[in-house]
Amino acid sequence: QTHASCVVLKSCILPCSFQGGAEVVVHWFQGTGKTPVHSYYHNQDQLARQDQRFRGRTSLFKDQISRGNASLQLTGVEVQDRGRYNCHTSTISGNKDSFINLKVENRITCSSEGIYPEPELTWSTSPPSSVTFKNTTTVRETEQQLYNISGSLILSDSGTDVAYSCNISTRRNKRRPRLEIQPQSDHSEPGRSQRQPLSLRGVEAAGEGRL
Repeated sequence: QTHASCVVLKSCILPCSFQGGAEVVVHWFQGTGKTPVHSYYHNQDQLARQDQRFRGRTSLFKDQISRGNASLQLTGVEVQDRGRYNCHTSTISGNKDSFINLKVENRITCSSEGIYPEPELTWSTSPPSSVTFKNTTTVRETEQQLYNISGSLILSDSGTDVAYSCNISTRRNKRRPRLEIQPQSDHSEPGRSQRQPLSLRGVEAAGEGRL
């Protein structure tokens, strides 16, 4: 079984390979109920039975199918896309079933502009958690010798009720604007809350956004 990780709202690839041959048939299914995700045979996509949730979000690399690449590209990844997938391939030489376990992660962002001196950005949780942060931070100096800072944090689907906070500070001033983010549950309305990147523009401190 292969494992793949995707970020909410981004595109990702679920890998699947087979021994190339003539009369290729490819079927992708999700879950034990075998929800139809994507089908290909007679040298073209066959999407009549595709589940509505995947409409317009799946594609194969058609120029590589004959060489044994049946990988699925999934766009606009949703939390509900997580789980086990079955890639079934068939040629005149035989059949093959491959299984991929998809883990969906969420990404949140925090940014602020026009800060002096150079700021730092950290993340914390409430209540405190032992979770390991997958974060990146970028600091850019402007022509006015001020600083813009941005950070992104990838959240694993832990299923725990934790609020995430973004803290921006400088050595000169320890006042910290904070962005609190509540993770989205499976029952949240699609397209809302944590399904979209969040941004903290400017900081609540005196002096035109300076800390």
